[in-house]
Amino acid sequence: MFPELKNTIGYKIIGEWLSRKAKHPFIFQEQTWQHIINRESGLVNAPTGCGKTFSVFLGAIIDFINHHPGNYKTSKNNRMQLLWITPLRALGKDIGRAMEEVIEELELSWMVGIRNGDTSINERAKQKRQMPEVLIITPESLHLLLAQKGYPEIFRTLKIIAVDEWHELLGSKRGVQVELAVSRIVNVQYSMLNVQCSIWGISATIGNLDEAKQVLLATLKKEGVIVKSGLQKKIEVESVMPDEIEKYPWAGHLGIKLAHKLIPIIEESKTTLIFINTRGMSETWYQKLLDVYPGIAGSIALHHGSIDMELRTWIEDNLHTGNLKVVVCTSSLDLGVDFRPVETVIQVGSPKGVARFLQRAGRSGHSPDAVSKIYFLPTHSLELIEAAALKSAMAENLIESRTPMMLCYDVLIQYLNTIAISEGFLPEETYKEIVSTYCYQHLTKEEWVQLLHFITEGGIAMQQYDDFKKVEIEDGIYKIKSRKVAMRHRMHIGTIVSASMMKVKFISGGYVGVIEEYFISRLDPGDVFTLAGRNLEFVMIKDMTALVRKSNSKKSIIPSWDGGRMPLSANLGKKLREALDRSGVGSQESGVRRREAGGGSRESSERELEVLQPLFDLQQSLSHVPKQHELLIEQIETKDGFHLFVYPFEGRLVHEAMAAILAYRISRIRPITFSFAMNDYGFELLSDQPIPVDDTNVYELFSDENLFNDIQR
Repeated sequence: MFPELKNTIGYKIIGEWLSRKAKHPFIFQEQTWQHIINRESGLVNAPTGCGKTFSVFLGAIIDFINHHPGNYKTSKNNRMQLLWITPLRALGKDIGRAMEEVIEELELSWMVGIRNGDTSINERAKQKRQMPEVLIITPESLHLLLAQKGYPEIFRTLKIIAVDEWHELLGSKRGVQVELAVSRIVNVQYSMLNVQCSIWGISATIGNLDEAKQVLLATLKKEGVIVKSGLQKKIEVESVMPDEIEKYPWAGHLGIKLAHKLIPIIEESKTTLIFINTRGMSETWYQKLLDVYPGIAGSIALHHGSIDMELRTWIEDNLHTGNLKVVVCTSSLDLGVDFRPVETVIQVGSPKGVARFLQRAGRSGHSPDAVSKIYFLPTHSLELIEAAALKSAMAENLIESRTPMMLCYDVLIQYLNTIAISEGFLPEETYKEIVSTYCYQHLTKEEWVQLLHFITEGGIAMQQYDDFKKVEIEDGIYKIKSRKVAMRHRMHIGTIVSASMMKVKFISGGYVGVIEEYFISRLDPGDVFTLAGRNLEFVMIKDMTALVRKSNSKKSIIPSWDGGRMPLSANLGKKLREALDRSGVGSQESGVRRREAGGGSRESSERELEVLQPLFDLQQSLSHVPKQHELLIEQIETKDGFHLFVYPFEGRLVHEAMAAILAYRISRIRPITFSFAMNDYGFELLSDQPIPVDDTNVYELFSDENLFNDIQR
């Protein structure tokens, strides 16, 4: 029988500590603490900045104090008690700092360790000799830990596995890595002690919380609990409007024509984060803000994943202390980092999804009772429709779901090589362990045999090449004996696929950051480009490093990075079509329709649609404004050829597939050649001859009959 939380010494000590800070726990935190001391597992769901981290971390401390009531302050070298898995390195440092403050104030003898790609060899060796009570780790580094000899002993004393920002990992191969690692830890611990540690996910709101819990806890074969905070984070959204909508671009562009409108917003806020969707675009915005607001020099910084780690760390530290007025950033500052001085967030361009917009809004007012303030700056006119759609989706709490990945064979092959390096594995036991995970629950015996054949013989295609015969079988145990193979495998553990990157270094010494190789390969010596907010003159490439010197040139090339093209989410696409439907045609009619759709509050909250009304009227006079359940198709002929435009508003990836299928189906009517283009609103087919689409065949061309067969072709 487990004790009542409020009767435990651990709860009383934490309660007294909070009282000294004039704070008290939320109900959802107390609920989580009770579940933790009951040895249960589950998922904690709360808005950004409402204490999700402490709901699990303080629960672990309460449980420890309850089991060491007489010596909880002096008990040292307790080995690992809490394994904290985090998706970002930046999060590890921030969370570690917060945990160390609590430990120091409670006078515990716990140590907090961080293990990721930036952890030094000396620190890793120190951890190997004596594991800290709390280890904060990324999925990749956790798999590297599983590749060490004797790793089961590391987890012998483990009480809790916490997976931070689980909503970000779910639906990615890094999430599958977490599933596999959790299944291995749970099973080796059970085989040693006949007990299982608790597993807790920490998640912001997503559309499929119950499924998210099932994925994380699948290997435990237990139902688990979901603890919801019940807190509603107040978020204020305001759009930055152009003075004359008719003169603002209809498509493309970077939004820098409105840069001057950010000056009063920045001046009124203590610290402002400006989120940009791509790294190249962030470089442009950084330079533009310095041009229109020279007084901000020295108080503005640029933060993205290609900037040198030391500079990024300096920026994060100065955000914490409030020394920076503005930081232009990308998704590198999306998650969990608690920057309390940040009062305002500005989103430039479409966030592509409701969840991402809420996540970024939560970077401001990062405390439960604070209001989050976010401004939306459109890069072109039609993005104002997305602002209206975002407000509507937020009001209805319409958050995207994250679809779990299934049967990722590449991740599984990498994982089998990982555990073959350390202790090796028995195929029958390991198969049972793997099918206990959500991702591989449908893995068949036949597929398992093929996977084993691949790692031992290279599979049917590669069995003639010795390089692919990595794993050997010894007494029924699958092992990697070659030190060379083991070392090479450790160097390549991970699932993040990126273009080939090249370091950028001053010719006089000192790193600037990294940039994609394809961009550098197009430069000639003397060309000037921008990175980390600096204009740099390219000198030469040496030892896979781009050597540069500072340049005073005011003209430079802005790098573009492959990727970064996030598709519009299905939820946001749906609300966007509804917003178009509410726009109506003509000012008087549109006002009536908006009142009918959602009352006076809806009308007052959709200033964006009112501002866009002249464009809607123009579109209606030239073509048509599609209603919610209509599909607009336009055809024109220009000097480039015959164009067919289709507007489903379903996002770039869906449109790419639709364009290919439609082109294939049209080609069955008449031999014809196409080129096609797409964005988040629709797609275009272009041909040198008339495109045979009209009222007689349009329903057949867009039919879902034989759709699967057409996709396969």
